[in-house]
Amino acid sequence: MAEDNDSSQEKTEEPTPKRLEKARDEGQVARSKELNTATILMMGTGGLLIIGEQLGKSMTDIMRSTFSLPREALFDEKQMGLYLANSAIEAVGALAPLMIFLFIASIAGSIALGGWLLSAKAVAPKFSRMNPIKGLGRMFSLKSLVELAKAIAKVAVVLFFALIILHTQTDELLGLSREATVPAMAHAARILGWSFFLLSCTMIVIVIVDVPFQIYEHQKNLKMTKQEIRDEYKDTEGKPEVKAKVRQLQREMSQRRMMQDVPLADVVITNPTHFSVALRYKPDSDDAPILLAKGGDQIALKIREIANANDVEIVEAPALARAVYYNSEIGQEIPSGLYMAVAQILAYVFQLRQFRRRASKRPNMPDLPIPDELKRDE
Repeated sequence: MAEDNDSSQEKTEEPTPKRLEKARDEGQVARSKELNTATILMMGTGGLLIIGEQLGKSMTDIMRSTFSLPREALFDEKQMGLYLANSAIEAVGALAPLMIFLFIASIAGSIALGGWLLSAKAVAPKFSRMNPIKGLGRMFSLKSLVELAKAIAKVAVVLFFALIILHTQTDELLGLSREATVPAMAHAARILGWSFFLLSCTMIVIVIVDVPFQIYEHQKNLKMTKQEIRDEYKDTEGKPEVKAKVRQLQREMSQRRMMQDVPLADVVITNPTHFSVALRYKPDSDDAPILLAKGGDQIALKIREIANANDVEIVEAPALARAVYYNSEIGQEIPSGLYMAVAQILAYVFQLRQFRRRASKRPNMPDLPIPDELKRDE
């Protein structure tokens, strides 16, 4: 028994939709810091390559205008403040496109894995994290070792590709010494920009490894024990005894509604003791006869009692009663295969009423045609 209990506590079951939803509400989603870093670096360096030339010209113009002040401005605090404000506005305008690139990159990198999520629980302070013993445990845990290994691998990968890029750019870097100063500076900026961009692209290698690992870790942390699944099912669906009580109440309410419809029936067909079905047919509103009520044993007896109390005709037709009982649902039309048999019963009821008014002779019970596929035995 103890062994079974132990095995049931192992988190071997996949998380349920409710568990996943709860985890998301608490801010627990798969995230990859490496994906976010790679996105920011690549879009940032890509943005510099796109707008770098214009950004350089703007900064040059700002510096030229800043260091070319008229003599009288140097001794006027108000003018100096205006020059500073103008330079700041121009610098912000020049840097704005790059800032927009970085802002979009930071958002895209964050939601690329796990999607958009705003959770108050995720930012709420957790005092359990202030426990120094648990903090030491986290420092020397398997997860910390994995993070250390990832950091070392990341440095090794970046260093490896940096050496390759440096090797391929060596001739161009050495050639800068033979160029004029201004062209050499522009050429050096292009070399650095493309080198940094290519170096940022090497993060893709790390992302390819890190993203599946983060998804696996997230799924692993959300796995549940069999007991947790049983408890969740009880919380969601309710305890068996409660559900049984609810079903009982629902049946009782359904029966009460059903009994209220019996007085509206045109005929009640009986087995005669085991089954009773109450049918209504209003040519103006019904396309076919409607089953208002059905029941067996005590319910069948109750239907007959209500029918007698409300002068609803009761007809004994065992085969038809069983066919309607087993093949029709309350409030629905009867099967098309029983149209002819029920029509003959309704005609028989009409003739029976005429007979009781002494307007005709007593009718004979018709031979009811019931298809073999709709017949049911006791």
